[in-house]
Amino acid sequence: MAAPDMNIFANMMAAKAQMQQDDTPILTFVDESTDTVLTRTYKELYRNANTLAGFMVARGMAKGDRFAALLGNHPEMVEALIAASITGCIIVPIDPRTKGEKLDFMLNNSACRGIICADYNASEVAAVAANTRLEWSLVVSAGDIDDYGLPAAEDIAQVLVNDCETVELRVDSPLDTLQILYTSGTTGDPKGIIKPNNQFSMGGAMAQIIGLHQDDVLYTGLSLTHGNAQGFTMAVSLVASIPSVYSLKFTKSGLWKTVRRFGCTVFNLLGGMTAAIYAEPRLDNDADNPVRLVISAGMPAAIWEDFEQRFDLQLFEVYGAAEGGLFWNEGSGPAGSFGSRDHNPLFEARVVDSDGNDCAAGACGELIWRNRDGSPVSVDYLNSPAASEKKTAQGWFRTGDIVHADDNGWLYFDYRDGGGIRRNGDFINPGFVEKALAEMDVVDDVFVYGVQSSNGTPGEKDVVAAIVLRTGAMFDPAEVFSGCREKLESSFVPSYLQLVDEIPKTASEKPQERFLLDAFSVDANNVFSQL
Repeated sequence: MAAPDMNIFANMMAAKAQMQQDDTPILTFVDESTDTVLTRTYKELYRNANTLAGFMVARGMAKGDRFAALLGNHPEMVEALIAASITGCIIVPIDPRTKGEKLDFMLNNSACRGIICADYNASEVAAVAANTRLEWSLVVSAGDIDDYGLPAAEDIAQVLVNDCETVELRVDSPLDTLQILYTSGTTGDPKGIIKPNNQFSMGGAMAQIIGLHQDDVLYTGLSLTHGNAQGFTMAVSLVASIPSVYSLKFTKSGLWKTVRRFGCTVFNLLGGMTAAIYAEPRLDNDADNPVRLVISAGMPAAIWEDFEQRFDLQLFEVYGAAEGGLFWNEGSGPAGSFGSRDHNPLFEARVVDSDGNDCAAGACGELIWRNRDGSPVSVDYLNSPAASEKKTAQGWFRTGDIVHADDNGWLYFDYRDGGGIRRNGDFINPGFVEKALAEMDVVDDVFVYGVQSSNGTPGEKDVVAAIVLRTGAMFDPAEVFSGCREKLESSFVPSYLQLVDEIPKTASEKPQERFLLDAFSVDANNVFSQL
């Protein structure tokens, strides 16, 4: 009999469970709001996943059928991923905050027959369920199931309490689909990326690239419905047997408390989280933490070195997309760069203009990449063959991100194509503006974006700073504008301050500019302009 293929997720997890000799947890889940801590060993993960697999088989779920997981960072999220690999069913992870038309779209676009949700979003599922194909539902932390109005609802805890006979693996190949991972949809309807069973096989190699140790403890507050948390934390942890800790949801106020409590040495964050963390009041014990490495994506160069010094750690800057590709700067490159154009062992990159010609050093253009080993680049978007083909035209992955390279080939992110802020002929780096505002005592969170210029100049934008005030702060717009003028060159000073209760963000903590744009008006009571 041939040995099980360890590139199939369920096989790898079954092998880990069989090899485990003790009850040491590999995953820890914490809800800081209730101080609830749950742990899972490899044995517990596979046992529960097998029970979930049995549940789905009993409900007629065939190989290739889809089910959604509308969950925060619960252990059931990981167990559902393993169950999908056992059954050959396809899991559709969805940001647990999703509701209304967007939730309706994703459930119907992926043709989900079932859903795993939680008591905190069950009502949102119930509101759209009648318009979907949902036949069954499981609820995490359930109360009275009958109150939710969900199709054939059951408490997942009551399902998992029962042992289940071993479910026969229905996945034949590592290339069989494991999940449909949706893009954030920051500019329109999200696209479903079809991801295979072997997507987590790189976890061990990733641990080596990052330089992780067996005595490290990983942490993330990013959602397991997003590729970053799955790839940089969960996959690395499970494949390389490095313990990991997950917050139910990210809170900047709970970050350092949690990593200190569990002795976490490595955590990952995205650009949308950076300004919020940096805006926290400086404390004498900022550097007194166990973290040695932060895997960041989109760390503004303006705060790069100060962030390292303030918290006494090293940044490992990465760039990648849920569809694939990875570039990194482990510290050998200059601050602000996310990696090398020429010396990446996995991917070959170019910076090209609108005609496909290579850009000179310092000139902005689109980043494109292909596999260095010559294997074809492929992307498969659900129900979108034209979008799939366009994304990899002529054998290169088209990122849609505008970057530039320095004389030594180090790459720097500038802006998303169509999303740059050009003002008075210059491109504005939002990171510098966000840093200046984040350092003000009244600011709790900030995001900078552009709106059509009031002078009507084509391609020009006015700068808007969306601000969340610190609790109890006294806001004086004149003082904030004055502080900006002291720290920034004139073209970088915001044209408008937009006060908001929170910055709308995706599951990956990426600010959702379109919602701020929709709410923006120069005449709004929460919008202030320079005098």
